[in-house]
Order: sequence, then structure tokens, then C-alpha cells
Amino acid sequence: MNEADILKALSNVEDPDLKKDLVTLNMIQKLKIEGNKVSFDLVLTTPACPMKEMLHNACVNAVKLLVNQDAEVDIHVTHNMKAPENSQIKGVKHIIAVASGKGGVGKSTVAAGLAMSLSKKGAKVGLLDADIYGPSVPTLFDIYEAPLVQKQEGVDMMIPHEKFGIKILSIGFLTKRDQAIVWRGPMVSSAFKQFTRDVIWGDLDYLIIDLPPGTGDVQISLSQLNGVSGIVMVSTPQKMSTADVVRAIDMFTQPAINKPIIGMVQNLSYFTPPELPQNKYYLFGKDGAKDLAEEYKIPFLGELPFQSNIQGLADTGRIEDELFHSNFSEIADEVIKRVSILASMDR
Repeated sequence: MNEADILKALSNVEDPDLKKDLVTLNMIQKLKIEGNKVSFDLVLTTPACPMKEMLHNACVNAVKLLVNQDAEVDIHVTHNMKAPENSQIKGVKHIIAVASGKGGVGKSTVAAGLAMSLSKKGAKVGLLDADIYGPSVPTLFDIYEAPLVQKQEGVDMMIPHEKFGIKILSIGFLTKRDQAIVWRGPMVSSAFKQFTRDVIWGDLDYLIIDLPPGTGDVQISLSQLNGVSGIVMVSTPQKMSTADVVRAIDMFTQPAINKPIIGMVQNLSYFTPPELPQNKYYLFGKDGAKDLAEEYKIPFLGELPFQSNIQGLADTGRIEDELFHSNFSEIADEVIKRVSILASMDR
């Protein structure tokens, strides 16, 4: 066996998302051959890659079938995620904002579910609740205490809470539970900038930002933030929700803002009674957000049903329950795929 034969064999293995072979993508590194033993690093685009096992097995089969059936193949699966040079949040590799055109569509629940699922898949994840006027993250995680503060180079830096393996920060941690936030726009923008600038987030693969609904001050501040990988839009199927999400899509795609849309999630798609598991009742219409995604040529990331038990877990801060985050697993896989594709286009 020689290096050329091994690389030729591995060039038959294609990344299903990036549509190129692993050798061309420089995903095969540190190749060593000692007798019948072959070892190399398989360098993925994310530690949460849903295809890691499939790619691992495909590499083993390629070497055995095309080079030497008696080869002992040892693959070290790793990743090459790095924070972009222009990122304004030190140590964060990908910033993903979750947005909606209107409130009440489950945006915060989707943001928390996405964060939880990515963490369960092996990624280092943070969640920033930027919904200044209506923070939901304290309820979702059952945290209401103020974060610790540590001085760095003369600046007071907040240390996010950590729960279920996720680093979490919310304006709700800094106010009383029943206190209304009565701020004008500049104060809201200032708070958002402080949450991105004066926080010790540490080394994160993904920072999920739960935006307020609509197209206001925080969204404008987000547009000025470097290193945003893209936006996940959330809508229910009903026309009242999709009409508002169109305006949000228009804002993010304007030249002055120009943040890529990762895709659309349709929440509250249907209701299935536990006693009638085969039945689906479309309480808010059918496929409204899915059709909108097709019309605007936005990837459709998946749909979520209305489930009272999921709502109960969210209301009591028990989102680590398998029943909760398993609903978001396939959507998280689609988000990972789209982020990797968008990142490859920027290279």
C-alpha cells in the first residue's frame, strides 16, 4: 500500500452536503501507512456532523475494497471549525440567529430546542436571549439568578450561566421576574451590544441568538455584528404569521443588512391526540410556512407539531428531557448542513 493509492480510494468518498470528495475538501489529513496499518484524520466541518459515522464507514470500505481487503484502518474523527477572523465575539465559531415576524409562534422554544439538540450531538453551544422586552429563556431553563461578573482588563464581564451543557444569558437574569422592560430603542441596542461584547462566552461552536419578533432595534444591531452565519426563520402555517415573516425575510436580505437565511421552520404544524396517534388536525392551516419557503427559495428545515407535553416541559424548565429535544434533532441536522454549505461558499 502507498499514499497515492489510499488517497485515490478515498477520493471516491463524497461529502453528501458539500458535493465534493473528501480528498479535494482536504478532509483527509495526517495519513500514515505502516505495513497493513493505515491511519489518518477525518476532519469534519462540525463536531455535531450527523454524517460522521457514515463517512467513517465509507472511508474504511473504500480502503478495504479498492486497496487492500486486509488493511487495518484507524480513523481519528475530528473537526476544523475555527472562529472567523472578523468575528466580534471572541471564541465563537458560528452565530445563528432565530427570528420570527411576530410573537407567539414558538421562536424561543425553537431556539432552546436547537441549542439543546446541538449540545446533545457533541457541539459546544451558547444561547443568548436577545428578546429584551419578552425574555423566555429564564422560564425554559428555570434560571432567574443574575450572572456572576468578572473584571478583565478593567472591564466588568458577565459569565453566562451553564445548564444542560449550554452557556446561557438573558436580560431576564438581570431583572425581577415580574418587571417590565420599559426602554427606548437606543437602550435596547446598547443592551444587545453589551451581551455580545461584555460576556465571557469562551470557546463555542455555535452561539444561538433568540431575537425579538419583528424588525426592530435588535435586528438592526445584529446586522452590524460580524461573524453571523445566518438566520433561522420560525413561523406557524397561518397566513397572519407568514405575512409577517415575509417582512422579516425582506429585512435580512436587504443589501444594507445581507444576512443569509439558513432556512424556515414551521411550528405548530398540526395536533395529534395521544389517543388517536394516526390522526392529524391542522389547527392553523396546512403548509403555509412550507409553501412560503418554496416561494422565496428558502430551505425548508422541517416542521414541529403542537404537543401539550412538550409545552409542559418548556414551561417547567425540563427541556433536557428526551421527549423535548428529540423533536428538534432532524431540524438541527438541517441547520448544521446549511451552515456548513454557507461557510464553504465563503472560502
